[in-house]
Amino acid sequence: MNLRNFKLLFLTFAMISLVAACQNKQREKEDFIKGNVKFATAQTDIMLQVVGEPTGNNYPRTMKRNGELAVTSMYDWTPGFFPGSLWYLYELTGETKWRDMAEKWTTSLEPLKTFTGHHDLGFMMYCSYGNAERLDPKPEYKEILIESANSLSSRFSEKTQTIKSWNYRKNWNDTTEWFYPVIIDNMMNLEMLFYASKVSGDKKYYDIAVKHSESTLKNHFRKDFSTYHVVDYDTITGNVLDQATCQGFSDNSTWSRGQAWAIYGFTMVYRETKDPKFLDAAIKATEMYLKNLPEDMVPLWDFNAGEAGYAAEGKSYAVEFPGKELRDASAAAIVCSALFELSGYANKPEYLDYAIKMLYSLASPAYRAPLGENAGFLLMHSVGSIPHKSEIDKPLVYADYYFLEALIRYRNMNSQNNTLYQD
Repeated sequence: MNLRNFKLLFLTFAMISLVAACQNKQREKEDFIKGNVKFATAQTDIMLQVVGEPTGNNYPRTMKRNGELAVTSMYDWTPGFFPGSLWYLYELTGETKWRDMAEKWTTSLEPLKTFTGHHDLGFMMYCSYGNAERLDPKPEYKEILIESANSLSSRFSEKTQTIKSWNYRKNWNDTTEWFYPVIIDNMMNLEMLFYASKVSGDKKYYDIAVKHSESTLKNHFRKDFSTYHVVDYDTITGNVLDQATCQGFSDNSTWSRGQAWAIYGFTMVYRETKDPKFLDAAIKATEMYLKNLPEDMVPLWDFNAGEAGYAAEGKSYAVEFPGKELRDASAAAIVCSALFELSGYANKPEYLDYAIKMLYSLASPAYRAPLGENAGFLLMHSVGSIPHKSEIDKPLVYADYYFLEALIRYRNMNSQNNTLYQD
């Protein structure tokens, strides 16, 4: 055999091996997705048998200490996640059963379209009605979302250039008063405002979302792009009065889910605005997050809990809580979903690798619940709020929502160029 023929034969075998490897990888991905969808549908069927029909006061949220399902009212910040998860199951399966169930739980939230009691209307209405409009559009969905955006906008202040998150409350020291607290989570509610501007033609919603994002970029980040959970503003001057925490370990620590909200939120704002400063914020917040991860890609509930120089105070249960090393799967699920999107915008294929590793870790027996357990929730080991002594090492409905969203983004990923298919 001459050298030329040998080279051709070698290249042929190399090509065959490469094709086989790609096919095996694709089959592994398909089996992974299929297995998780099968589990998610079976587990959610179990939850539905327990929860029954929507009543306005029975939206799944977490698990009680005795292992039973814990539910909440529609006026909590979390009721939109369960309908949203049902929409994701419809998207993953194509089965009308899940569409019909999702529609039933979504439409039960319609009274919230005029709610102005706190800032989480985006979570409540866009995770539910937003997915409904995307997957099974109806004219009334669009109108409900616009009205919801109008209600959320009522909490915007030209003086502070932000949307007020909570009403009056005190910090854990019981002396610092917050009259205009804004939390990093609020970035997630802006997606509904961007949507409302696009479909209504009214730029005011877009402008509010951008102004809030710019204020958050200016005041919620430290030099290393870790985040403050809470920033309190002076209602008269608009100046920053306090930078603190409510659900993290200490005022100067980094609450991991807060960092996750920042990564996801600024990724979304870049998508809607194409302003590079928001992309830069998402990347820098991600770099800070990634360098603090343990080997299994699921973060500690707070990156600085128990470290020298960080101290919980006052009435916060974090003062006495012994489990400083506790993980938060909800933060991992949020970042996992965000990185599937951010990897393309940032042209960072390593972010895609991280996202896949996070997804596989969450789907492992270490974090995915055994079928029939965990009160019907998909993921274990999340943390609601240690300072409030609430939902410690429990499942959380929003962890499941972002896990399913990440699964969809992984499925929709174009394996040839490592990007997401665009709608």
